[in-house]
Amino acid sequence: MNALSPTTLRAPSLQTEGMTKIFGPLVALDDVSIDIKAGSFHALLGENGAGKSTLVKCIMGFYHADKGKLRLDGAEVAVASPRDARAHGIGMVYQQFTLVPCLTAAENLVISRADAPAVIDWKREMPKLQAFMERMPFRVPLDRRVASLSAGEKQKLEILKLLYLEQRFLILDEPTSVLTPGEADEVLGLLGDMARRGDVTVLMISHKFREVKAFCDSFTVLRRGQLTGSGDAQIATVAEMSAMMIGDTPIRERSARSARHEDRTVLELNALYADDAEGRPAIHAVDLKVKAGEIVGIAGVSGNGQSALVEVLSGQRPLKDGRLFINGKPFEPTRKDFDRFKVFGLPEEPLKNAAVPRMSVAENIAFRSYDKPPISSLGWWLSPGPLRRKGEDLIDRYKVKTASPDSPIESLSGGNVQRAILARELSGEVDVLIVANPCFGLDFASVAEIRTQIMEQRNRGAAVLLVSEDLDEVLELSDRVAVMSGGSITYVAPIGETDRNTIGKHMAGH
Repeated sequence: MNALSPTTLRAPSLQTEGMTKIFGPLVALDDVSIDIKAGSFHALLGENGAGKSTLVKCIMGFYHADKGKLRLDGAEVAVASPRDARAHGIGMVYQQFTLVPCLTAAENLVISRADAPAVIDWKREMPKLQAFMERMPFRVPLDRRVASLSAGEKQKLEILKLLYLEQRFLILDEPTSVLTPGEADEVLGLLGDMARRGDVTVLMISHKFREVKAFCDSFTVLRRGQLTGSGDAQIATVAEMSAMMIGDTPIRERSARSARHEDRTVLELNALYADDAEGRPAIHAVDLKVKAGEIVGIAGVSGNGQSALVEVLSGQRPLKDGRLFINGKPFEPTRKDFDRFKVFGLPEEPLKNAAVPRMSVAENIAFRSYDKPPISSLGWWLSPGPLRRKGEDLIDRYKVKTASPDSPIESLSGGNVQRAILARELSGEVDVLIVANPCFGLDFASVAEIRTQIMEQRNRGAAVLLVSEDLDEVLELSDRVAVMSGGSITYVAPIGETDRNTIGKHMAGH
């Protein structure tokens, strides 16, 4: 294949017929048949564990389906490996970048070819690369190292790499998770134009209905490994697509936002500085105030200091300089001060950062109270009876689905781990609540439940700091929004005095 010749390839159609994949007792895909028209921009929807990743891995040749057929342009094809997929013009852009950071964009493109030379003749290759780039709907600087590119430029380069390899059926796995709103709209819009011209067919895995409605023309929904619906993305409503995704799972009605009656600052971050593991600045000069009965949402593209800030506030990363105050008094992120100032939190990846995986659900729920009566007596003696009873009570109140309070917390689903940690953190009186990406990867019912719990704490008067890479979540929950870019807070505004585009520009560093 000559990857650089002017292409005459056209977008293919793709169908799966009765695709089935079984892992031991788990039927990950159950007789799934989908039909993606040539030149369409098709959304693949479904909650975590619905079978989306299994389906695309079968299409790409990472998995071998136990039953079913794959057709391109109506003809059955065998895809036993990703190499076979590439040979048939099927390519995938993954959530994690696959580029080599220390190489330039041009070098990344050339080494992706199966016939890449051991010694590259750049006098011969560069004119062809530049001619290729001239034909593309978006461009990246060929002479810059990938490490110096923005997240949006890296995502564009991943897509350009597939087009350079003459892949015309593109699978995009949550392609906008690392992009600003402006970058996301640009990339999806340009790909949509290519699809309408018949240059490519796009299958996009997404959980963002706004993007599905704005850019896709058709959709397929999976639930628990089965096909539950498909249709025209421009005709179907968000409510109809949601119903196909969740079935009859009851969704808790979200709490209304009550009026605030106080103007008292509860949490204050004053000129915070911290370094990363290599001693480089991770956050610098971070100033922010959160008032009683207020949610301040911190938005930003991943990697701009949000994780480091949460680690500072939770005591996992030392402060280099700056001070923390609660109700005007100095605060240190220690167990003693968390208890004294009624500071609670839900960190990112709670199974990793807020739980001991092999300890029981009841024991994990008791971490806030194991040294207090009635669980503890004489300051050190733990009573297993009261510990278990408290665990049972909170498991029931917060609807944590577990076989037993004695089950290891690592055996729970992601949503139920979140519920268990929330049960521990919200069961008492809360003055300050710090949450980070609280709904990442969770199903609709869990998302609704957790967002409701956050809003209820706000309505009770807690000062809530919400750090989230999901801009829709920030816009839905926050009273004010702050943007982190390059380790600093660069923009703060009441939610009613800003909009998605303005926030996006500040996320991009403008």
